[in-house]
Amino acid sequence: MGGRILLTSGDPAGIGPELAPLALASGVDLLWLGDPRHLPKGAPVAEITEPSDPVPPGHLPVLRHDFPAPARPGQPDPANAAATVAVIERAARLALAGQVAAIVTAPISKEALQTGAGFAFPGHTEFLAHLAGDVPVAMMLVSTTVTPPCRVVPATIHIPLADVPDALTEAALEQAIRLTHAGLIRDFGIRAPRIAVAGLNPHAGEGGRMGRQEQQMIAPLIARLRAEGLHVTGPLPADTMFHAPARAHYDAAVCAYHDQALIPIKTLDFAGGVNVTLGLPFIRTSPDHGTAFGIAGQGLADPSSTIAALKMAEAMAKARA
Repeated sequence: MGGRILLTSGDPAGIGPELAPLALASGVDLLWLGDPRHLPKGAPVAEITEPSDPVPPGHLPVLRHDFPAPARPGQPDPANAAATVAVIERAARLALAGQVAAIVTAPISKEALQTGAGFAFPGHTEFLAHLAGDVPVAMMLVSTTVTPPCRVVPATIHIPLADVPDALTEAALEQAIRLTHAGLIRDFGIRAPRIAVAGLNPHAGEGGRMGRQEQQMIAPLIARLRAEGLHVTGPLPADTMFHAPARAHYDAAVCAYHDQALIPIKTLDFAGGVNVTLGLPFIRTSPDHGTAFGIAGQGLADPSSTIAALKMAEAMAKARA
């Protein structure tokens, strides 16, 4: 496995390119994959042809990937959509070949990619799962600045809230729990993971008075997994799961839907949150923010989450090794 962490360009009209030179402050041995024209003028850049090529100290190694058009901060260009997708594909190929230790993906605009390149996936997570052979994956959000850490995994992701009760099947919830269990062992070095499972309904259904999914599906599933030896607890009321004393009793929380998982971590650690894809044959993390078109090119971008994503990818690579 290669030693460097690969940082993708993301949408060149967003803050991804301007964050790349700032990410050198992480101290992580990284390289950037994208069009050098999109980087800030005067950035300390050293173009390379292979991921392991040496560069002068203090310089950003750049693996060149040409785009059709220049970057206009805050104005996504459909002409660059296909190249943005191609960068992700190339990064995945390098990771699958063991030429880089991990990939960190800068933010993309799904709307821009769908409009400009016919991108058929809800986001990075699903696309990378496809590139890896349509493997089952889960999205984990991890805090880096709060103690105890907050790690959350939504069992359903980018779907309307009205569709969640039907999508939250026993199979979907079991897959999320098993991927979380395996990921905590392989990528975080936790030998005996403790997983808490949130209920779907307020008060975890309150004995069936506010919903019956907890009684009919979630509790029996947890009992079956516990009988196998997994340390799983729940279903628990989501409104009391995320303060510090509660987090001390588990290593990750599996939640029923997107906002149930992401609201607590973004409240607790907005700048330090990292997105991790569980289940891939390679390591992928990303900053937990979007393209930020509204501030792109203005020197206002905060590199904290990108730096946290790089450091987490580095730590995960060491854990896998």
